[in-house]
Amino acid sequence: MPTLDTERPAKRGSLRGRESRNQTLSTKLTETEYRTVERASSADGKTTGEWLRDLTLRSLRSGANDTELIALSEIVGVRLLLVNVLRSLGTGQRMTAEAFDKLVNEIGATKYDLAAKLIAERRR
Repeated sequence: MPTLDTERPAKRGSLRGRESRNQTLSTKLTETEYRTVERASSADGKTTGEWLRDLTLRSLRSGANDTELIALSEIVGVRLLLVNVLRSLGTGQRMTAEAFDKLVNEIGATKYDLAAKLIAERRR
């Protein structure tokens, strides 16, 4: 029982505001595979366990492999480009080279996120 109003009993099974991680998932790797995982996790500034957990959960959330995500993001990019350029032409507006370049850069920066969002929505 807390002795002061500011003290709160610790929630059992909870750490840092999230559900405690008490399930283990393991796999076997060759030395070469392990070194590859270590390098990748180190490059991201994470332990191998954190890196593998993040990679696994991100893969499950996206529901797509890299090839599908890349293909869909390119389709999304082309669609965004067509819609925006055709809208300008259809309303009689002229698009400057600078405006076109800006549009292409914006599409390039957002197409992967939009594709991942589409895949995630489809999984629901």
